[in-house]
Amino acid sequence: MDPPEVEFLAEKELVKIIPNFSLDKIYLIGGDLGPFNPGLPVEVPVWLALNLKQRQKCRIVPPEWMDTDKLEEIREQERKLDTFTPIPSPYYMELTKLLLNHCADNIPKADEIRTLVKDIWDTRVAKLRLSADSFISRQEAHAQLDNLTLMEINTTRSFLLDSLNYMYKLRSNLQPGRSQDY
Repeated sequence: MDPPEVEFLAEKELVKIIPNFSLDKIYLIGGDLGPFNPGLPVEVPVWLALNLKQRQKCRIVPPEWMDTDKLEEIREQERKLDTFTPIPSPYYMELTKLLLNHCADNIPKADEIRTLVKDIWDTRVAKLRLSADSFISRQEAHAQLDNLTLMEINTTRSFLLDSLNYMYKLRSNLQPGRSQDY
């Protein structure tokens, strides 16, 4: 799965908006949305929230976890622990990027949030690389990937798969009496 595909999945996550228009319920294949009344919050998928925001039809309410205090706490936990800490959203990086790129005016302390999420991302990817290095050097047969997001797994997937394939080829060449066709 490519990053754009993961971002596509992230756009299905629900976010609250405060519309400035009236509209009855919308009946879509993915479910019913609305009704939309001015000033009353309603949950919609991110793709619709961004579309309405671009047309100046709503204000997007940032997700609960998109708060500097909560993100600082997550960052500190991530730095302290050797394991991956649970993340409040499986698409935290993609949602941050989408929301801050399209509606930073609706998000308080947007620049600080962007920095905190980037710090969390960098810490988690560094941990992931160390884990992959340890996994390969110990010649492990399996790994447990608790609390990783889809995007984080995808960043190291090709490296890890290539490494494991090379290790397999090297191991099979070291075994006597065994021939391999490549």
